[in-house]
Amino acid sequence: MNAPGNSITVIVNGGSGAAAKAGDGLADTLTAAFAKAGAVADIRIVEGDKIADTVREASKAGRIVVAGGDGTIAGAVQALEGIDCKLALLPLGTLNHLARDLGIPADLDEAAVLAVSGEARRIDLGTVNDIRFVNNASIGLYPSMVRRRDALRERHGWPKWVATIPAAWRTLGEFREHRMRLDLGEDERRVAAPLLFVGNNRYELDAGRVGCRASLSEGVLSVFVVAKHSRAQLIWFGLRAIVGRADPHADFVTLGDRTALTVEIDDDRIEIALDGELRQLASPLRFEILPGAMSVVCPPPAGSDGAVA
Repeated sequence: MNAPGNSITVIVNGGSGAAAKAGDGLADTLTAAFAKAGAVADIRIVEGDKIADTVREASKAGRIVVAGGDGTIAGAVQALEGIDCKLALLPLGTLNHLARDLGIPADLDEAAVLAVSGEARRIDLGTVNDIRFVNNASIGLYPSMVRRRDALRERHGWPKWVATIPAAWRTLGEFREHRMRLDLGEDERRVAAPLLFVGNNRYELDAGRVGCRASLSEGVLSVFVVAKHSRAQLIWFGLRAIVGRADPHADFVTLGDRTALTVEIDDDRIEIALDGELRQLASPLRFEILPGAMSVVCPPPAGSDGAVA
């Protein structure tokens, strides 16, 4: 726990969704929120490519706050590998899946109180070819959509959510199946599917809860593929998935919970989306779960007597 009145470093991705929208008043807003929480905030607003270096330097204090979306948090996690530091989150991105699943408040004042006074607990991380991820990794449709979305944002200056709509429509209309060989440890499968998804812990597929996780400390990767569809069926699936109405029985093929798996395709390199950020990685891809790899300040899970640092 960070003693009230102490200084705490708050590292902000200035290009993240809510941060960019707040503009020049962001530093004052954050300073006020942390003052209410009983701490003096050392606000550092940096560009995305400076997050890792800033995090490493500030980690000496033992507790830091990182403000941004899932991609920003994933970058901070990479920088903290092997460092004993408690990470507090401010959900200031366009999408804040990790913060949501950990129960971190969306309200800035409430999140600041938690960052300053909350306890930390260990959560799992996923890794692929030694790169850590906090949410998920995917091959196929989603990386293709991200590539188109980012191109539209660069060309037109659109917000992420606006660019996502035409990017998703084009991707769904031009889909192709990816042929992959999966070594799942106990068995090997060859699959042809438009999307392979590997999640850090179990992702729910039930209507209204698609994409949510009840726990980040069960020590498993959830693995599934989108079922084969015609082009029209795939577009209909995409529209339903966007509004949380995907059918877990008809739309997905679950390959089970795993602690490790290997994915091979025919190409030497694979385009993969890690926490919404594109990477080109060498085939094969080796996925593993890292139990308790990160110390994150967050509310204790439901039914727990407390948090474990």
